[in-house]
Amino acid sequence: DVTINGAVSQMYSEMAGRHRAQPGTIQIINTAVLKASECKRDHVLEMHNSELKYPVIRKIPLVSKKLRTTFKARRPMTFVR
Repeated sequence: DVTINGAVSQMYSEMAGRHRAQPGTIQIINTAVLKASECKRDHVLEMHNSELKYPVIRKIPLVSKKLRTTFKARRPMTFVR
């Protein structure tokens, strides 16, 4: 979410996860929309690449009960080319 409201809710979640901060104890002083050249943090800068690619994971139908095994010799294939 790239809106101000989305950024504030993400900030509350990050502060709760990283620092165990309660929402009532966080005071927001200022909000602003930054240009890409003004960003400083690494986890934000790595999202500026326009050629990002994410794996496409497709659901695999379940195998029937008589053919299903507890242990498998190879890993499941989660993508189809």
